[in-house]
Amino acid sequence: MTSLTPSPLLAPMAALIGWTLIVLLIIPFRRIRAGLAGELTPDDFRYGESARVSGEVGIPNRAWMNLLEAPVLFYALCLASIAAHAVDGFVVGAAWTYAGLRVVHSLIHLGYNRVVHRLVVFAVSNVVLTLLWIKLVVALLRT
Repeated sequence: MTSLTPSPLLAPMAALIGWTLIVLLIIPFRRIRAGLAGELTPDDFRYGESARVSGEVGIPNRAWMNLLEAPVLFYALCLASIAAHAVDGFVVGAAWTYAGLRVVHSLIHLGYNRVVHRLVVFAVSNVVLTLLWIKLVVALLRT
């Protein structure tokens, strides 16, 4: 029986998935805390989030959604790169860079939430993701 060597791309994928799950856990924590403080009721979430939902309570949900949008392209890229045997040092380094930038983006969003800082990190992460996709497409075209 042959043993499989896991791709080094699985680690940045797992790291970003782990971070996404941590952010997901922040949502009920902040909602329950606001509910116990009498700031919100369950009806405030009947159709999404009512106007009574403060930024402190609503931002974790938005940060979580951000981690489910563009990163889907990252996960698809990683799996396609593994399947195509197109994983090299650049791809692994760029994957870690992307995952790290997404964590930093979330930390800014959940923390001091300066939009310009968040935008710069978001834009750089998208450049990294685009470069990864270009590299994969070029590698596939060469085969």
